[in-house]
Amino acid sequence: MFFGNPDATGASVFAFWIILYVWIGTELWLGSRRRRLPAGAADHDSGSKWWVIGSVWGSVAIGMWVALLFPETAIRSGRTLVFILGLFLMLAGMALRWYSIRILGASFTCEVSTRPGQEVIQAGPYRWVRHPSYTGGLVTVLGVLVCCLNWLSFAALIVALLGYANRIRIEERALARDLGEPYRDYMRRTKRLIPFLV
Repeated sequence: MFFGNPDATGASVFAFWIILYVWIGTELWLGSRRRRLPAGAADHDSGSKWWVIGSVWGSVAIGMWVALLFPETAIRSGRTLVFILGLFLMLAGMALRWYSIRILGASFTCEVSTRPGQEVIQAGPYRWVRHPSYTGGLVTVLGVLVCCLNWLSFAALIVALLGYANRIRIEERALARDLGEPYRDYMRRTKRLIPFLV
């Protein structure tokens, strides 16, 4: 039984916990890579890294807590399909995030920073959105909340959205200032998180 779901099979619940722990493990590994900023790089993070980390795990904790404390708002029909959808969203979000990080290559850092000669990356998912790794993170959080099988749990996504919104504001201000017109032109042609929408 998962969050009061008698329909969830042992295999699907096991898959949830495996995916969740893989996600947590990869994020911890990523955060623990204390790469020094390249020579001449400017740190513009302003603590946004910690706001994102706190907001993501806060969303997950709140969503699970709400599902346990408010069973009256549980999703009542199609629970197994909803649960499987949540697993798919978790995997899809993780895949998008890691693909986006791979495309960034040396330009990826956990802290908001810019370096001399940095170029605007426009390959892969960056052709359509400016922050696909953040989109991937949010989709993963949404998948966890869907697996909670409780309508009220979805409200916890707001916490992660606020953390990422703060990060995006700080990052785009730094990139627009330090990369100049190429990045400002890129901003005019793309959306932040969802192609053609947001």
